[in-house]
Amino acid sequence: MFSKKYSYLFIVLIVSSIAAAAQDSVRVSAADLQNLLQRIERLEQAAQLPADSPKMTNAEQPEATDIEQLSPADKAKEVGNGRHRLTIGGYGEITAKRCFYSNKYLRYVTPELYKNDGYGEFDLPHVVIYLGYDFGKGWSMGSEIEFEHGGPEVAMEIEEKEGGSEVEQEIERGGEVTLEQFWLQKRFNRYAIIRAGMQVVPVGALNAYHMPTEFFSVYRSEGEFTILPSTWHEVALTFMGSTSFGLKYQAMFLPGLDSDRFSRKNWVKTGAGSPYEFKLANVYAGALRLDYEGVRGLRLSLSGYCGNSFRNSLSNNINGDQYKGVRGTVSIGSFDFKYAGHGVLLRGNVTYGHLGDSQLITKYNSTSQVANKTRVASDAIATGMEIGYDFFSLNETLRQKKQRFYLFGRYEYYDSMMLYDGKSTPINAWCGRQRAACGLNYFPIDEVAVKAEFSYGILNKKGGTVIFNDEPAIAVGIVYAGMFKL
Repeated sequence: MFSKKYSYLFIVLIVSSIAAAAQDSVRVSAADLQNLLQRIERLEQAAQLPADSPKMTNAEQPEATDIEQLSPADKAKEVGNGRHRLTIGGYGEITAKRCFYSNKYLRYVTPELYKNDGYGEFDLPHVVIYLGYDFGKGWSMGSEIEFEHGGPEVAMEIEEKEGGSEVEQEIERGGEVTLEQFWLQKRFNRYAIIRAGMQVVPVGALNAYHMPTEFFSVYRSEGEFTILPSTWHEVALTFMGSTSFGLKYQAMFLPGLDSDRFSRKNWVKTGAGSPYEFKLANVYAGALRLDYEGVRGLRLSLSGYCGNSFRNSLSNNINGDQYKGVRGTVSIGSFDFKYAGHGVLLRGNVTYGHLGDSQLITKYNSTSQVANKTRVASDAIATGMEIGYDFFSLNETLRQKKQRFYLFGRYEYYDSMMLYDGKSTPINAWCGRQRAACGLNYFPIDEVAVKAEFSYGILNKKGGTVIFNDEPAIAVGIVYAGMFKL
């Protein structure tokens, strides 16, 4: 039975013969036939392309080919015949939660008054639209627009930095609709890629792997989400690449964090970005990430950040003698890993951070008009581990359908006030807690997951007596994540 290629060739030869008979003068050379066969082959390959093309990570941009040497007409044909230039994708989360504890501002001040409280919520924590384009010759761009909690709307907020005494109605900015990424990139080869623009700072497991199909919990892991910016993005210059033995690397130069906006509850989390129409860069920082994937099913990662944070603001009253030499150096180190094999999926992370001059920064922030008027820790920590087993891996039919059903457990410990000026303190003990969770993840297809979990938060003790209420909750969600080349 003839293949499609030879069927096409047979039809073309018949048409050519008819034309030759009509004109009585048509010659077909061997080169012409060879060129015709190549074009038919490309048509056949394009017809066999799958509907969903493979996912593309930020560092895996398509390389330029000799398409740039073609005429505009032939270039258009090549693009149509399997040359993928446009990437469209994103991710999103639809969630519902019932908390069996209070969300009142004073719940940590007078916990006995809120012992039997509870609340529920429906939410769209993150909805992200990604658009990327490969210009050719190694040049490409990427962009992400993120809608948090449904987008910009009028909201009522309790101002915690003002003692919870003021409730404001305002149009939300800073995180409700965010240009999370916009970068241009030049790829020389797999070893050397340069990227400039707004991009993710890949420090910690959560920032590097923050799509909702990359963790079991309904919501992002609380530890790193509490003490680090998430998703941490800055205008930066990055050099990155990968080796043939499984090592990927990223080195980044970026503006420093802003100590004005550090706090006891979230450590340096809100020090990224900017409350202004531009990003202040009075101080600078560097970030580095290494991922080793040379062993099948295993990833080992190290990441870190270092940069000053004091004086990275518009304030003009920080040059007095008492603040002379204050830098507020932020140092963060993180290790995370992933193992997948034999139906088991295991992930874990340890992230530790140190802030220099924390006591002086706390003193300065207490008098600043724009700062969070709370203590700032000198040391913070976030650790976590989760393990899940895919029970569908035991069934051959479900394996072939590429469906997955995980039962998982997760444990984490984090503390945004681990040490204050290098010393342990019972002040703000509620900032440290343990959290245990169990639940399920069902993947009907690779890009979609249905999640459910029960979690239990246990807050730190003070003086040997539990004075804070525990925080149990149930949550469900449906999420998606995918990148598709067109």
